[in-house]
Amino acid sequence: MKYAIVTGGTSGIGLGVAKMLLNKGYYVFATYVGPDFTDSIENYEAIKIDQTKREETYQFINYVRSHATHIDCIICNAGMSIRKSFTETTDSDWDSQMEVAVNSHYIIVRELFSLIPQGSRIIFTGSQMAVHPHATVLSYGVTKSAVCALAKNLVKEFEGTGTTVNAIIPGFVETPWQKDKPEQIKQNIYKKTAIHRFASIDEVVDAFRFCIDNAFINGSQIEVNGGYCYK
Repeated sequence: MKYAIVTGGTSGIGLGVAKMLLNKGYYVFATYVGPDFTDSIENYEAIKIDQTKREETYQFINYVRSHATHIDCIICNAGMSIRKSFTETTDSDWDSQMEVAVNSHYIIVRELFSLIPQGSRIIFTGSQMAVHPHATVLSYGVTKSAVCALAKNLVKEFEGTGTTVNAIIPGFVETPWQKDKPEQIKQNIYKKTAIHRFASIDEVVDAFRFCIDNAFINGSQIEVNGGYCYK
């Protein structure tokens, strides 16, 4: 059996990717934080850890090591956005966002490196905010820029192994995160998007599937944004 990790894998894009991997025959270890995830899904474990806390990231790594001899796919999806202005963002806010999106994923890949077979897949979830900076979420945009840079740099670490490393860069997606966004703000975003709507989760998941199925896609940053233009 193939084994996969999906961080932030109990809702939104993460859950969509996890279900796609399950359909491909993977056993999935998913991380999450927040309310308890109680759904029972075959070959799927939801493990509650707070990736802002490094010791919990290592606890997750140790759990995976004790339950799998190899990891064939790592989806580095977890992220965190603290919506404050530039001058209101504290050191702690900055550190927490960097720890989740960048540091914890760097550590997971590094610590599980010896368990990653040839021909595996590593995919990061970026964000359009890394491409088109947004005034109210500077720190989030920077974390996602760092995610894309990490994906690019890891390509060299896996050179010659057949393992590919890519980043998917979604625009605005119909996830629970967007559910409570005021309608006026949604309409403003629609006007900046050539297709005049948010992406569905399935449309974004298809980009992850493409990177898993195509062994020659490597070091790529694939935007799935509907023709978004910050204006």
